[in-house]
Amino acid sequence: MGKENHALITGLFLIALVTASTAIIFWIGSMDQERNVYVISTRASVSGLNPESTVFYRGIAVGKVLNVRFDPLDSGTILVPVEVDKNIVLSKGVYATLRLKGVTGLTQIQLEDSGTIAEALLPGDDPVSRIPLVPSLTDKLMDSGENLLHKADHLMQRLSALLNDENEKNIGGILNNLKSLTDKLSELQKSVDKALAGVPALTTDARKTLNNIDALTNDLQGLTKDVQNLSVKASGLVDNGKTTGDALTQTTLPKINKLLAELQSTTQQVKRVASMLENDPQGLLLGPSQQDVGPGEPDYKEQQ
Repeated sequence: MGKENHALITGLFLIALVTASTAIIFWIGSMDQERNVYVISTRASVSGLNPESTVFYRGIAVGKVLNVRFDPLDSGTILVPVEVDKNIVLSKGVYATLRLKGVTGLTQIQLEDSGTIAEALLPGDDPVSRIPLVPSLTDKLMDSGENLLHKADHLMQRLSALLNDENEKNIGGILNNLKSLTDKLSELQKSVDKALAGVPALTTDARKTLNNIDALTNDLQGLTKDVQNLSVKASGLVDNGKTTGDALTQTTLPKINKLLAELQSTTQQVKRVASMLENDPQGLLLGPSQQDVGPGEPDYKEQQ
């Protein structure tokens, strides 16, 4: 009996010692570091968040979670009171997200500051000053993943409807047509190669034609020079013809006109002589006969 009592007393003593040491350490830690209490509010799920979870501010541990509970005034809202070191000053632009703790499935609080509001946030459980819990990148990825799964399922249904028996036959026919087209393109390529083989000969003929054109061009250039020389000579001949015309107009023609005028006068005189011979032949010997003076003529005397 004495040995059993001694062992029991020893065990109780060790339990009391550990409990007292833990209480002293906790009390000393509370005395050395004062903290402010803030309240995080959210209407989303907080799976994996438990009391004593660590609170981080910009990646540094600054406190812990005190409790996770529903708002007594609104059962749809979850309140998470947290302790934050007193020397950490939070602004009204601060917000909270959930942070996964490794592969355990537990989550922690991550505080970030948007920097849009510089005014300091007062500690306490004022509904106006509660810190909002926004979806984290993981939550956004999970939501996006769910949407992607729905879209993938919809796509698979569409593909299943597209790849029915009739469409499979049509696709097979299209592939056969593509094969036939490929074969025809191969034959066309061979024909093109044969045509290209004759291109050098055609190029040689084209060069000969160009040489002939060059020779013809040289002949045309020589002919052009001859025409130019002929034009110069024609211009000189025209100038000479103009000079001759001027001489004819100014010297010879007046003389001819004068001669023609004299010839016309002589012709008229001959006509008068011929007319007189026809009417009064004796007048050529006796001279013109005296005719009586008529009324109104000089020396006219009215007969009594």
